[in-house]
Amino acid sequence: MLSASCSGGSDAGQAADASEQMSLMDLSKHELATAVAERDTLLRLVMEIASGMEQIKQMENVMVMSGARSDDKVSQRSQLIADIAAIRRTIRRQRGQLAELEKRSQESALASAELSGTIESLRRLIDTQTREIESLQSQLSEANERIGTLNSTVDSLNCTVEAVTDTLDATRATSNELANELNTCYYVVATKQVLREHRIIETGFLRKTKLLKGDFDRDIFTVSDKRHLGRISLGSGKAKIHTNHPAGSYELTNHNGMKMLHITDPAEFWSLTNYLVLETD
Repeated sequence: MLSASCSGGSDAGQAADASEQMSLMDLSKHELATAVAERDTLLRLVMEIASGMEQIKQMENVMVMSGARSDDKVSQRSQLIADIAAIRRTIRRQRGQLAELEKRSQESALASAELSGTIESLRRLIDTQTREIESLQSQLSEANERIGTLNSTVDSLNCTVEAVTDTLDATRATSNELANELNTCYYVVATKQVLREHRIIETGFLRKTKLLKGDFDRDIFTVSDKRHLGRISLGSGKAKIHTNHPAGSYELTNHNGMKMLHITDPAEFWSLTNYLVLETD
C-alpha cells in the first residue's frame, strides 16, 4: 500500500510538471507570435516612413520646379495641398501605431533595448517627416500669398494700362479732331451774280468789291481738307480769285479750254485764310 501510494504521488507530480511545461511552451509560442507580429508591424512602419520621406522629397522637387517656372498651374498647387493633407493623415496613423507597439513591447517578456531603440528611431523619423511636411506647407502658403500679391499687382497694372490706353485714345481722338479742324477749308466756285446773291461779295458802281462781309451764306461753300485738296476744276474758261492767297502757292492752268486751280504749296496757300472764293463767267 505504501509502495502504491508513493508511486501514485510520483505520477501526479510528473503530470503537474508536464502540464506546467506545456503551459510555458504555449506561453512562449504566444509571445513568439506576438514578437513576430510586432516585428512585422515595425517593418511595415519602416517601409511606410521611408516611402513617405521619398514622397516628401518629390513634393519638394515639384515646388522648386514650380517656383522656377512662370507657368505654374493652379491644378498643380491644388494637388500639392491634397498630397500634404494625405501625408499628415498618414503620419497621425503611424504615430498611433508606434505608440500602441511601444506599449505592447513594454508589457511583453521579450522586450529588449534593441526593440526600444528601433521604436525610438522610428519616432525620430516620424518627427522629421512632420517637420518636413510643415515646412512644405509653409512654403506653399508663402507661394500662394506671393501669387495672390502678384495677381493683385497684375490686376492693378491692367487697370492702369486700361486707364492709360483710354487716356491715349481720348487724346488721339482730340488730337485728330483738332487736326481736322485746323485743316478744314471752305471753297466756292460760282458766277458773280451767285456770289452776290449769297452775300459772298458786295459790289457797286465805282465801289471796291467787298468780300465775306457781314452775314454771308456759308452753306454755299464746299467743306474740304487742306491736306487732300490739290486741285479744283472750275468749269469755265475764265476765273478770278477773290480771296487772298500768296503768289507762288498756286497756279491756274487750262485743261481742254477750262480753267483748273492747282494748289502747289498747301501750307502757304492757306496761311492767310481758310476760305477760297473763285468767280467764273
